[in-house]
Amino acid sequence: MTQKTITIRKAEKNSKPIAMLVQTACMFSSNIVIGSGSKTINAKSLMAVMALGLQSGDTIVVTADGMDEEEACEKVHEYLTA
Repeated sequence: MTQKTITIRKAEKNSKPIAMLVQTACMFSSNIVIGSGSKTINAKSLMAVMALGLQSGDTIVVTADGMDEEEACEKVHEYLTA
C-alpha cells in the first residue's frame, strides 16, 4: 500500500476537469482511494470524486493498493499539483 498526502495547488490556467482525474486513476490496475476529512472515495468513480468537492488548497490523502501502486500515487500527485 502506498500513500501520499497532497495539497491541491491553485493554478487556474492549468485547471483540469474532474473527469481527467478519474481518467488518470483508471489508467492503473491498483485500487485508488482519496480521503478528505472523514470521507474516503474511489478515485475511479466520477460521481464519487464530484461529490467530494475538491478545491484548490484542500489537503487529501491518496492511497493506492496493487501492483502499480507507486506509479499510480505519483501520477495522481502530478495531476493534482500541476
